[in-house]
Amino acid sequence: MKTFSLFLVAAIVAVGPLGAAESESMAERSLKNIAEKQRELFAAAEKQGDKLDPEAFRTQVQSLTHEYERLLRDNPKFALAAAAYGGLLGKVGMRKEAAAMLLKANQLDSDIPFVKNQLGGYLAEEGKPLDAAPYFLAAIKLAPNEPIYHYQLATLLVEARDDFLRSGEWTRAALDQAMANGFKRAAELAPERFELAYRYAESFYDLAKPDWDAALKAWAALEDQAQTPVERQTMRLHAANVLIKQGKPDHARTLIVTVDEPALQGQKQKLVAQLAETAKK
Repeated sequence: MKTFSLFLVAAIVAVGPLGAAESESMAERSLKNIAEKQRELFAAAEKQGDKLDPEAFRTQVQSLTHEYERLLRDNPKFALAAAAYGGLLGKVGMRKEAAAMLLKANQLDSDIPFVKNQLGGYLAEEGKPLDAAPYFLAAIKLAPNEPIYHYQLATLLVEARDDFLRSGEWTRAALDQAMANGFKRAAELAPERFELAYRYAESFYDLAKPDWDAALKAWAALEDQAQTPVERQTMRLHAANVLIKQGKPDHARTLIVTVDEPALQGQKQKLVAQLAETAKK
C-alpha cells in the first residue's frame, strides 16, 4: 500500500487543471504544491537514512496533514486530494485512517486507479483477499498499462490461492492462468524492471502444470540481462533446476558445473543432490 502513494504523488504533480472554474484551478494548484512538498520530504528522509531526525520529520509530516485537511475542508468533494492524503497516511503507518480517506476518495470519484489499488492493498494486508481482488481488477481496468497493478493482482492470487479455491469461484486452472498472465504482463510493461522479470520466471514454480520450455526461455533471458557473475550464475542454477524437472539431467549437469561463485555453492550442492537422487531411480 505504501508503495503506490508514490505513484499518486507523481501523478498529482504532473496533472493539469481540473477544469475551467477558478476555484477548481486553485485547489488543483494547492494540491500540486502539497504533493511536491511531500515528495521532497520523503526523498530527503530516504537520503538521510539513519541520520534522519525523527522529531523533525514527524513535525514536517504533521504540517503536511494540516495542509491536506485545510484543502479538503475548503474543497470537500476534491477526490484527488482525499486520495493523496490517504496515500500520505498510509506511508506513515496510519493504515485505518488511510483506508477511510481512500474510501472517501473512491466515493467521490470511482475512476481513480491509484485509489482502487491502494484499497486492494489494504484489504489484502487485512487478510481479506477475496475483497481485495475486485479493487485490483478495477485498477487494472482503469490503467491497463501500469505494471504494478498487474503485479499486485498476481501476487495476491498466488499468496491467497487456498482462499480463492475455497470460495468456489475459482478453479486452479483459472487461478494459475490469471496469476501467470499478471506476472508476465507486469514484466512486459516494464522491461527495465529486472525484479518483475525475475518474479515472472519464478512464477512457473507456482503453477500446477508449468510450461517448462517457457520457463527456460525466461531464465535464459534473465541471464542475458544480469549485471554480475552472481546474478548470471543464479539464473543458470534456475535453468538447471528446470532441466531436472524436465528429466534432462545431463543438460542440467552441464550448467551446474559452470557455477563457481562461493555465494551459490549451497544452492549448487542441492541441485547436485537432486541429480544424484534422480540417477538412483
